[in-house]
Amino acid sequence: MKFKRLVGYFERIEATAKRLDMFDILSELFKETQPDEIDRIIYLTQGQLLPPFHAPELGISEKLLIRALSEASNKPTKTVEEIFKATGDLGESAEQLINGKEALGVNQVYDELMAIAETSGKGSVNIKMGFLSGLLRAVSSVEAKYIARFILGRLRLGIGDPTVLEALALSEGDRALRPELERAYNLCSDLGLVAKTLKTGGMKAIEKFRIRVGYPIRMALCERLPSSEDIIEKMGRAAIEAKYDGFRCQVHKKGDTIEIFSRNLERTTKMFPEIREAARSLPAREAIFEGEALAYNEITGELFPFQVTMQRKRKHGIEEMAKEYPLRFFAFDLLLFDGEDYTEKPYSERRDKLVSLVKGNAVIEAARMFETSDPKEITKHFEEFVETGLEGVVAKRLDGVYTAGSRNFNWIKLKRSYRGELADTIDVCVVGYFRGRGARARFGVGALLAAVYDSESDTFKTVSKVGTGFTDEEFLQVKTMLDEITIKKKHPRVDSEVEADVWVTPRYVVTVTADEITRSPMHTAGRDLEGVGYALRFPRAVDFLRPDKSAEDANTVDEIIKMEAQQKQVKVK
Repeated sequence: MKFKRLVGYFERIEATAKRLDMFDILSELFKETQPDEIDRIIYLTQGQLLPPFHAPELGISEKLLIRALSEASNKPTKTVEEIFKATGDLGESAEQLINGKEALGVNQVYDELMAIAETSGKGSVNIKMGFLSGLLRAVSSVEAKYIARFILGRLRLGIGDPTVLEALALSEGDRALRPELERAYNLCSDLGLVAKTLKTGGMKAIEKFRIRVGYPIRMALCERLPSSEDIIEKMGRAAIEAKYDGFRCQVHKKGDTIEIFSRNLERTTKMFPEIREAARSLPAREAIFEGEALAYNEITGELFPFQVTMQRKRKHGIEEMAKEYPLRFFAFDLLLFDGEDYTEKPYSERRDKLVSLVKGNAVIEAARMFETSDPKEITKHFEEFVETGLEGVVAKRLDGVYTAGSRNFNWIKLKRSYRGELADTIDVCVVGYFRGRGARARFGVGALLAAVYDSESDTFKTVSKVGTGFTDEEFLQVKTMLDEITIKKKHPRVDSEVEADVWVTPRYVVTVTADEITRSPMHTAGRDLEGVGYALRFPRAVDFLRPDKSAEDANTVDEIIKMEAQQKQVKVK
């Protein structure tokens, strides 16, 4: 496929605000796409070169792109800067400056972009500039527009993973194929790989799809219930695990090669050297297991809160930080062992094998767990765990399988925050902000427009404005981070009746608490036929922007509805 043809689809997607139209446009694109380019087209459509866990970085700033546009167009840098100042969009600036031949195919453009990302070391900036200016000279004005936006991470077509899966199913002529495609995606977290498997082997290959070391499995999630009695009524005898407040990690071992992935599918191996070294010594050729990494005090053994542990998530100064805040890793599930898929085995069998795997390891240990059918015993241990600084407990069905990428009642959480007015803290996605006024004018931001995720429509529905809980320093950081992802109009995946002063691409998650969940005609989360949705009353931030969660990791609309129903039943005894 010619890149110009792909850009034509981008323009059609950008022009529509209707989700159904987007499905149709994408399915048409996928029908036309050849097997040797389907994975690359999906990555490009989502504004990336590879899935997040590979995370190649182009390393091109606005300043460098301006320089490349100057070289490609034979115009002075000052001219490019003046056009950029007038348009406010380097994509539109590139469209005005560039006018090449439209001769390149998708694979050629992709290879050039990948070459830029893979260039490093001494003199790499000049080499990158050579690749980029050469690419821009070889494309038409509209192609240059989208290449420039892609390079800066501002493609903003609003295409989420569920939208791609739905369109893939439609491209095969049957929406009913989506669950099987989604199952494959949940096992590898790579939409390009799923699409390529479909294109080359059909649905038979998808049905045979299995987990593989090095490809993160999308993590299973917990449901909520308000009391220990409700948990036992739902599960009967259950495994009750301590709930740790750290970084959720998935560790992949293949011989001496160790990879660690975060909840939002980023590769974090280099950030946690002690976990990497500890995993190498485990008695397994291959293994995939999950747990929580927490910083701790080596002298007292005390586990630090998440805010301290979060300081370990960094790209620089890792060794120094590892000495200051060493980690313990509390493993709670085993997904693969020596080539055998454990996700389909009952929890009790997975737990037994996990305990034997990590026994005696100095850094990795099995999460605390007991079995019971007595609600009073859950309450007793709940209180003990909370007193030691843990979040609460997670109840797990003893015969339950590991359901990748799903939230169901195989796992149920009961957190310490259930003891307050609201049943739990809530993770919300920032979709816009309001400028600071009065004392907050100097921050540039006064409140955030917060949304929750609607998995059925792959959109974000507003649920609140959040203006308290941030320190002065955090407000300044928020402004800086959000200004990097501002957009001129509401994102196509955002459903909002509230008009933000500034709209942003859904990316950052904030953990908030509130007095209660109420019904509100202002917000779109769970809106009924009468136009009344759900809102948070007196929300306040309790965790600054969460680096371990993606936009889709925000709480869902369904969860908000359930929490509203449960808040009148709040209890732990």
